[in-house]
Amino acid sequence: MGLYSRFVLPKLIHLACSSKPAMRQRAKVVPLAKGRVLEIGVGSGLNLPFYDAARVDRLWGLDPAPEMTKMARRAMVGLAFEVEILGLPGAEIPLEDHSVDTIVMTYTLCTIPDPEVALRQMARVLVPGGQLLFCEHGKAPDAEVRRWQDRIDPLWGRLAGGCHLNRDIPQLLRQGGFRPQGVETMYIPGWRPACFNFWGAAIT
Repeated sequence: MGLYSRFVLPKLIHLACSSKPAMRQRAKVVPLAKGRVLEIGVGSGLNLPFYDAARVDRLWGLDPAPEMTKMARRAMVGLAFEVEILGLPGAEIPLEDHSVDTIVMTYTLCTIPDPEVALRQMARVLVPGGQLLFCEHGKAPDAEVRRWQDRIDPLWGRLAGGCHLNRDIPQLLRQGGFRPQGVETMYIPGWRPACFNFWGAAIT
């Protein structure tokens, strides 16, 4: 791992993902989590302040990047519920079948190398009737924006830690064994190729 990936990229990701528009999006979905919660891509812990401590029994935060989870551990201080960091990728969830009530995933599906495999792992650990709560950026509805997404995506991925601009989020969820429910979409303020958002819930 190079110096850029170890020391520069984590700070850039934290900065980009903590923008006011992105934080407003997190506030729409994270407080809905309840019971035993698994957060996929806990990163630097930006979602942690949005969990409702009266609804959450415990939280597992999954992320393969130690540079990011080091920041998350600092954000855990003072929380009113138990948090355990799992330093693994989404395709390797070390939890038993049907052991999680809610999965939370925000601005994460864009970077998972094999999203279908990871989503099937999520479906495995989710209890019957449980929900995947998500907020993601991805494929825009406007042809001109999509053209820019497709042009920029290869270079963007190398600079942004594997992030893809043009993933079709609802389609990926379906391919991974989920049924999206009540999906909402909009451009949030910012650079349009990276700012078309999808959010809602999905069930198996």
